[in-house]
Amino acid sequence: MSTAAAVEEPRQVARKFLARPQHEGVGAVVRRSIGRFELRYFDPFLVLDEFSVSAPAGFPDHPHRGFETVTYMLEGAVTHEDFEGHRGTIKAGDVQWMTAGRGIVHSEMPAGPGTSRGLQLWVNLSSQNKMIEPGYQEFQSKDIATTTSPDGGVTVRVIAGQAMGARSPVSTRTPTLYLDFTVRARAAAPARQPVPPSWNAFVYVLEGEAWFGAGAAAEKVGAHHLALLGQGGDGVEVWNRSDDRPLRFLLVAGEPIGEPVAQLGPFVMNTEEEIDATVNDFECFVNGFEKARHWKSQAMMALDDVE
Repeated sequence: MSTAAAVEEPRQVARKFLARPQHEGVGAVVRRSIGRFELRYFDPFLVLDEFSVSAPAGFPDHPHRGFETVTYMLEGAVTHEDFEGHRGTIKAGDVQWMTAGRGIVHSEMPAGPGTSRGLQLWVNLSSQNKMIEPGYQEFQSKDIATTTSPDGGVTVRVIAGQAMGARSPVSTRTPTLYLDFTVRARAAAPARQPVPPSWNAFVYVLEGEAWFGAGAAAEKVGAHHLALLGQGGDGVEVWNRSDDRPLRFLLVAGEPIGEPVAQLGPFVMNTEEEIDATVNDFECFVNGFEKARHWKSQAMMALDDVE
């Protein structure tokens, strides 16, 4: 399938935000576009961070419950470990789709010298899935489905869902589309992607400038900007109008859950009562957090030794 996928009514930009750098974790810098004051939630998405971290900074031991985290590395590497004994390193181009479910405590720290940069997306879970057992789907860069249009103008890496005839191996509990598009300079055609009309969708620009629409009505979205796309269209059409710079952007869309959201930091449930119960479970090491009582990551122990 070429980039001329059937998109009869492209969605337009409804709102856009610049994701400014802020400090998060221990010495890490993030650009947060979803989960900020102006955009607390974009059903089913809770947070989108573009993070940059260099050792010894990072995200030491912290808990989660009630949603999934999707970590997509752009450069460098991050070592992940949790209280279930799971440990591994996510390198440039790799994806980790972690289902926190009823509870996980883990750390995410840079592996090796230099700066590690990536994206982390939090995907909400419906009430029936919030207390499932935690689990992981991890894929190396070489295993991510990738395809290029016949004219070479558009390349897409399919993190979740399908695009241009390629399909991701990721299984999503909350139906989700997650695509990494690159449109070369002077590309004759745009990146086109169908999106179910009822789904919420956004674009996050990593490099270059994305153009939505044609002529005087076209809207430009620059690097580190999030563009929320309006409802009503059947897909997305994005142009690169630069003569010398490639455009790289993420297209993410998901089926809204439509349930109440109660959130306290890394805990996301449906009611304040469930949040109170979660805090109690975590503090008392019960109902999914039993192993947190005696667990400390190797990264945290190393930090303790330094101090």
